[in-house]
Amino acid sequence: MTNTVLLDNVTHKDLRVRIGHGAEFGDNINLAPVFPTEFTFVQREYPILFRRETNGALQAVALLGLDRAENLFLDASGWNARYVPAIQQRGPFVIGLRRKQAGGAVDQEPMIHVDLDHPRISKSEGEPLFLRHGGHSPYLKRASRMLEIIYHGDGLARPMFAAFEAEGLIESLEVKVNLDERVQYTLPDFFTINQDRLAALDGAALERLNRPGFLQLALWVTASLGNIEWLIELKNRKRAASRV
Repeated sequence: MTNTVLLDNVTHKDLRVRIGHGAEFGDNINLAPVFPTEFTFVQREYPILFRRETNGALQAVALLGLDRAENLFLDASGWNARYVPAIQQRGPFVIGLRRKQAGGAVDQEPMIHVDLDHPRISKSEGEPLFLRHGGHSPYLKRASRMLEIIYHGDGLARPMFAAFEAEGLIESLEVKVNLDERVQYTLPDFFTINQDRLAALDGAALERLNRPGFLQLALWVTASLGNIEWLIELKNRKRAASRV
């Protein structure tokens, strides 16, 4: 359950947020949703895969582990990667939409909301949300940037996937990992970019993808699949450490 309310600097002037990463903050996950607005950072660290939501829409995810509730980048020291997906960096904050009327038109204005029951929320430890004499703290400014990445990325995802599907680039992918003769993993129900079809696109199709920036996003997705080898390395290190 959540207790999400609109954030304001009067009611919540004393709130603090516990920083760092750990299982107690919900970081022990093997998949994290990611958004086109952060692909450039995500593809350097994690495989980017696609999954179908229950409504049929595609969602990009970063693969973090091979077992359920396994984040191979997480240990007692924190999250060991150069970039943490925005949805895990946002902390206890979410974007809520407020109806705004201007000039006879009704618009939806994004506003920062906070989950007061989130495990990161505290009044005695962690980073403050507001400065002593008003204004957003550096922590809240960073969290706001993460929310912008999520909000704008969510709006970009639907036309991106529509463009990929229109060019016939989406293909199913079953991730198979063999750690040794006895330990094997099969991760079904994923999708990715078909690299052969991408390479075979004619000039007009490439232009259709390149104009809105989707061609670069497709290339980042295909490049990110090389990070599966790094996941295997991390998994083998974890197995070796458990035998010591």
